[in-house]
Amino acid sequence: MALFQASPISLSLAPSVGRTMRWGQIATGAIAISALAFFALVVGQSQSIQWSEIPRYLADPSILRGVLLTLELTAGAMVFGIVLGCLLALMATSQNPVLKVIAAGFVWWFRGVPLIVQIFFWFNIALFIPQVGMGSFTISINDLVTPALAGFLALGLHEAANMSEIIRGGLVAVDRGQREAATALGLKKTQTFFTVIMPQATRIIVPPTGNQAIGMLKASAIVSVIGMQDLLTQAQAIYARNFLVIELLFVASIWYLAITTVASIGQHYLEKSLVPKGRTAEKPRAPGRA
Repeated sequence: MALFQASPISLSLAPSVGRTMRWGQIATGAIAISALAFFALVVGQSQSIQWSEIPRYLADPSILRGVLLTLELTAGAMVFGIVLGCLLALMATSQNPVLKVIAAGFVWWFRGVPLIVQIFFWFNIALFIPQVGMGSFTISINDLVTPALAGFLALGLHEAANMSEIIRGGLVAVDRGQREAATALGLKKTQTFFTVIMPQATRIIVPPTGNQAIGMLKASAIVSVIGMQDLLTQAQAIYARNFLVIELLFVASIWYLAITTVASIGQHYLEKSLVPKGRTAEKPRAPGRA
């Protein structure tokens, strides 16, 4: 009888709890929207920003050249980082202690030193290696290591250290039993790696690699400190002449947001394509059922 009397009380409390949660969500959402609207109103009514200039500079030739150089730098550094990162990951997972130490030292240095320090290092490398060559043939390092090459080396080597750890983590995450099963079936090490290990590791490696590519795109703006003509540098050069600082920073921000949005959409569909067709999440079982 006690159980029968308790049930109406619990049922009567459920709707009130639900209503309390809904009203709380509506209240917090309204506060957040009001805060955003107030901020947009304050920024929009600012007399210090010439909003009409922003669309005009979005398609400015120098800005477009900066966008193209940013994309080229990002793509080149990512490809270089992925290739070198794969090599370093194979060295780190090998049985050779010398290769392991070299890979660990590379990752320790290029992942530990701040990126801006690496950029300045490569840009000023001629201070202690003024020239290179063999015999009578020599070439000045200042002629060889241009700002573009210095930025590429800094970004690419830094990315290689990060990608090495991502790829190594993906390879190690594959269960050792997979290798043993492949060996039992008579597969060679190369066949095991490309047909058993890599397909499984790729699903683990791709998501953080996409994040690294988007991060690389934004990190490429740091090459402006050495005068490389990327998107941010071009925006700085323009606002140094016309003093439209905020407007040009908005232009650069819009381009960065547009590119990262496209990259994020591409990453989403790439990750989706790696999920085997027909695989669905297993439904949780009710407690106490077999």
